[in-house]
Amino acid sequence: MHLTEQVIQLAYDPGIKPNEGGLPGLNVLKQVMGSLNLFGLIAVVGSLAVSAGVWAWGHHSGGHQAEANGKKGVLVSAGAALLLGAANGVVAFFSTLGTQVR
Repeated sequence: MHLTEQVIQLAYDPGIKPNEGGLPGLNVLKQVMGSLNLFGLIAVVGSLAVSAGVWAWGHHSGGHQAEANGKKGVLVSAGAALLLGAANGVVAFFSTLGTQVR
């Protein structure tokens, strides 16, 4: 195989693009994913409340390990909330970025 044929084969566009109407049940899948996102956000609220309580308890009782773990829990909960809330935007951003790769 010549070099030009290899380059042409690497540059071949298979023509596959996301098709919103391609499979049945897409609306159900979107509802399920939205519900999972909501459950995740509710779980994050609970973990944030527990972590903040552990942080406060550790601070007031002199338990430095509990205080540090509470702080870590608050930061992890905040990061998880950020990622769950931004999930659609992050996926859309990288999907659009991926379509520009040539």
